[in-house]
Amino acid sequence: MHFHIKRLALASVVLSALSITASAGLSRSIAQAVLSEEQAEGVGARVRRSIGRPELRNHDPFLMLDEFNVDKNGGFPDHPHRGFETVTYMLEGQFQHEDFAGHKGTIGPGDLQWMTAGRGIVHSEMPVKSQTRAHGLQLWINLPKEHKMCEPQYQELLDGEIKRATPQDGVVVKVIAGESHGVKSQVYTRTPTMYLDYKMDKNKSVEQSIPPSYSGFIYMLKGKAYIGEDGFEGNAHYTLTFTEDGRETVKIETKDEEAHFMLIAGEPLNEPIVQHGPFVMNTREEIYETFQDYQQGQNGFERASNWKSSIARQQEGKDEL
Repeated sequence: MHFHIKRLALASVVLSALSITASAGLSRSIAQAVLSEEQAEGVGARVRRSIGRPELRNHDPFLMLDEFNVDKNGGFPDHPHRGFETVTYMLEGQFQHEDFAGHKGTIGPGDLQWMTAGRGIVHSEMPVKSQTRAHGLQLWINLPKEHKMCEPQYQELLDGEIKRATPQDGVVVKVIAGESHGVKSQVYTRTPTMYLDYKMDKNKSVEQSIPPSYSGFIYMLKGKAYIGEDGFEGNAHYTLTFTEDGRETVKIETKDEEAHFMLIAGEPLNEPIVQHGPFVMNTREEIYETFQDYQQGQNGFERASNWKSSIARQQEGKDEL
């Protein structure tokens, strides 16, 4: 009897191990495909909203992903943030940024700005006027409760400073955050995140490792890619969310077209999300406190009251410099 029980227990362990091994060898599939339609945003800006649209309200830990096109007279004038991170990745053109702490600069094609708003920031993001347009992506990543009131921080990398992985000829991965094919990003992420810029030639196949607990998605910029064991077809401007089945790879193929896409994934926070515009906290009370802090210039917003960016002053023709 005891021998029979031991045999059953051993068989159960073996089957479990085989199941785990089989799962690890299979690719995640696509759970949902949503087209990002263009809409107006900010001043003179057109965006294709991925995460953050009604069908994909939140994709924990991600709050929003916009593909933006801004003409030289448009942009995102002075505005506040609290409780999350904004990641701006330029594809074409240049963007000027400036905040109330005196941080300012310009990012261009392929450059990255990873801004932790933390307890509070007021900043401006505007295109350089000497160009026709600025085209890029902005991702909002939620911060865990213990980091929502941290001090603001910037991490900025020029295109040439972002590491690349080349798993095979015709496949190049810019490792913006996380790791791909043995190449690790130098970006520090308070919320564990991988952010990969994939470019694949025609008729290529690659597998990307992904932690089993991560949720994630692909945002297609150009071309076509085929994802998962069933080869789900992904087309330009579609958001393709992954199944959350614990599988540790994503299989991606191209056929008769090249493909350019972002693969983004992160550790879900599993915390309440209360968002009101540019403020993201855990409770309604914290949102009320945030509005009060912003209006009264306190608890991180001390410099907000009388601050106006030089970019805004130039726009108004009031810059004395």
